[in-house]
Amino acid sequence: MTTRPYPTLAEATRIWARIGLLSFGGPAGQIALMHRVLVEEQKWLGERRFLHALNYCMLLPGPEAMQLAVYIGWLMHRTLGGIIAGLLFVLPGVVAIMGLSWIYAIWGNTGVLEGLFFGLKAAVLAIVVQAIIRIGSRALKNPTMIGIAAASFVAIFAFGVPFPVIILTAAVAGYLGARSGLAAFQGGGGHGKMGGTQVEDADTLLGEGTPDHTRVSAGWAARISVVFLGLWLLPVAALFLMLGPQNVFSQIAGFFSVMAVVTFGGAYAVLAYVAQQAVETYGWLAPGEMLDGLGMAETTPGPLIMVTQFVGFMGALREAGSLPPLLAATLGGLLTTWVTFLPCFLWIFLGAPFIEHLRDNHALSAALTAVTAAVVGVILNLALWFGLHVLFGQLRPVTAMGLDLDWPVWSTLDVAALALVSVAIVAVFRFKLGAVTVLAICALAGLALRLAGIA
Repeated sequence: MTTRPYPTLAEATRIWARIGLLSFGGPAGQIALMHRVLVEEQKWLGERRFLHALNYCMLLPGPEAMQLAVYIGWLMHRTLGGIIAGLLFVLPGVVAIMGLSWIYAIWGNTGVLEGLFFGLKAAVLAIVVQAIIRIGSRALKNPTMIGIAAASFVAIFAFGVPFPVIILTAAVAGYLGARSGLAAFQGGGGHGKMGGTQVEDADTLLGEGTPDHTRVSAGWAARISVVFLGLWLLPVAALFLMLGPQNVFSQIAGFFSVMAVVTFGGAYAVLAYVAQQAVETYGWLAPGEMLDGLGMAETTPGPLIMVTQFVGFMGALREAGSLPPLLAATLGGLLTTWVTFLPCFLWIFLGAPFIEHLRDNHALSAALTAVTAAVVGVILNLALWFGLHVLFGQLRPVTAMGLDLDWPVWSTLDVAALALVSVAIVAVFRFKLGAVTVLAICALAGLALRLAGIA
């Protein structure tokens, strides 16, 4: 199978709009969608080039699927192509999450919405469990990778080691392991073929070789860094100077800017870090509300990390100050989206030219392998955190072997929630239903249980 010439910008824009509207199912589904459309249907990219771009995006902080869209858009149509691809990938989710956030803020305590979100939480838990198994089956290919996953889980669950430290440690271990020639770190990043289709690598464009804009340029790197760092950090600095560091908008801008730099490993892993800080440190929302936000992100197109918009919305809603609450909430949600996603464009435009010239770097691939293994352990911690809050009405702190842990109060087990989680797990694993279908079934079941007075 051969590749075709890159499309015109107008043709690519239509395809990016289609991908953005259909990008349900989390990062795995979104990446598979892009592969099917761009590699198999349109044949604009080859298999190896697609996976090389994906490997780089997996190593970056932030949503890998959105960054993959920016990378491919840039590869085909320079900076403008990357901007269009990224914006069209996230825009449907921005609009949908904002609309749902308004509904949640106004009617969130009504029986109908409470029932819907009660069911969504059960479905989300099953989908997170599925993510652990899916990523684990791909990443844990040998005892060393299993050990990295186990160590990352123990580190974050039992000892509270910061998530960025875990990921960076795994990346360094993978890199050094490959450089040392250890067999466990050989064999690349573990992504493998997608969709079972062999496609010739598109290293040339109409016989012209690598496009000129993909070549490394110090001048380009300096210019793009100044522009995007200014767009990102100047508004943050202005908020701190005008409103002070304790203002909710300054806190939102500062926290999510830091998150954009330090959160590696994909949406599910990032959510563990966001949930911990937003719920426990800032008090912007309750654990159950965090699950509601994740349910929104699961049911709408776009990156799962779009749940951060809901977090910023709720935080500003409750600390609106002199502003009307819903206006403050809207500004908080949009500010969160700005500082969360704008750095993604910088990582791609600055780094992609270098990555294009590192396609066969085995040490980089080994670092990705180790990071992916560590992410499995982090996601397991996320699933446990979600599961405890979905299934139990109360947790109590206990100390065991010198560790401070949250332990469920067994008398507060929610039987209705347990039943819904069981239904969701059967739907996902036995009947292989898609995420959107499972979410819809559980949402309707949750609504029925709530209206019947059972949940």
